[in-house]
Amino acid sequence: MGLLDDRTAVITGGNSGIGLATAKRLAAEGAFVFVTGRRQAELDAAVKEIGDNAVGVRGDVTEPEDLDRLYRVVADHGRGIDVLFANAAVIDVARLGEITEQHLDYLLDIDFKGLVFTVQKALPLLNDGASVILNSSNANAKGSDAYGVYAAIKAAVRSLARTWASELRDKGIRVNAVSPGATDTPGLEAFAHQLLPGPDALEEFDQLTAAIPMGRRGEPDEVANAVLFLASDLSSYTTGAEIPVDGGINQI
Repeated sequence: MGLLDDRTAVITGGNSGIGLATAKRLAAEGAFVFVTGRRQAELDAAVKEIGDNAVGVRGDVTEPEDLDRLYRVVADHGRGIDVLFANAAVIDVARLGEITEQHLDYLLDIDFKGLVFTVQKALPLLNDGASVILNSSNANAKGSDAYGVYAAIKAAVRSLARTWASELRDKGIRVNAVSPGATDTPGLEAFAHQLLPGPDALEEFDQLTAAIPMGRRGEPDEVANAVLFLASDLSSYTTGAEIPVDGGINQI
């Protein structure tokens, strides 16, 4: 028996990185998983990796009609939602004085508005006792150069977990946040080059992450394990909380 037998999970941004690792982990514990992604080919490949108990729905969390279609597919399968992981997110950095309207809109549209409407539009399908997990970031707890807008949005996501946990308590719905630190995902190299322009970006990024107490970056599976805890009855008395998965960088 698995921890999530006969339960239904929805994961946005489930075609790669943390989202894919989590989809595979929840499916391995018995969940039927719906995953979204913007690129059909990657989404199809992800569904094959996850296995027979998975459905892919192409979509962008910044497009309300895409979210509506996602939840129609879930409903058409005759399922309510037991686990919702609002995972889809991007990272973009800019120092004060370099912030543009494009930078601000890009992060707000995906990391904040997209997350808000991912959860709001799921409400009619959320079963009593469901678990909602929001993807925050360890950046929300630490002032780091050029992370200003991104960190502020992730702090807002952390705040939403508290507010929604209170608002949904009468249905027994728990809302928590998971806050990954530096994690080896497909987008890490591109981000390193954005943060540290130059041919040695990855080497310089490695020097920055050397400050992590555990001495390494995290793996997507390690974040997935934290999401599994929050998704399952193992965390039945946990709501409004944040679980950092950051190698201790903000804890020690």
